[in-house]
Amino acid sequence: MKRLLGLLIAAAFVASASLALAKDYQVTGPVVDVKDDQIIVKKGNENWEIARDKDTKAGGEIKKGDRVTIKYKMIATSVESKTKAKADEKPKADAKAGAMKDEKKADAKAGAMKDEKKADAKTK
Repeated sequence: MKRLLGLLIAAAFVASASLALAKDYQVTGPVVDVKDDQIIVKKGNENWEIARDKDTKAGGEIKKGDRVTIKYKMIATSVESKTKAKADEKPKADAKAGAMKDEKKADAKAGAMKDEKKADAKTK
């Protein structure tokens, strides 16, 4: 039992650690511009702007024109949902209300027609 519990804890730890690590990417090309907070590298026809901070490791001074390989990670800083579930439900409710109004109108017309037939029958 202790062995099974230990295995489960180890598996959970390994799984959570692997999920926490972001995938590594890299871009290689000549440096177009260098600033304190970013490096711009030309890759093909595009300029790649890679942000950097004080913790970014650099092997020496980076200058314009140097050919570099930058390793980076993509990590989400925020996520905003664009689905509007409540807005989707409203048209359904409006459609039901509209259908009910149409039914009431049809019932009212049918009732009026019955009244007319009764009135015609009395006059004959």
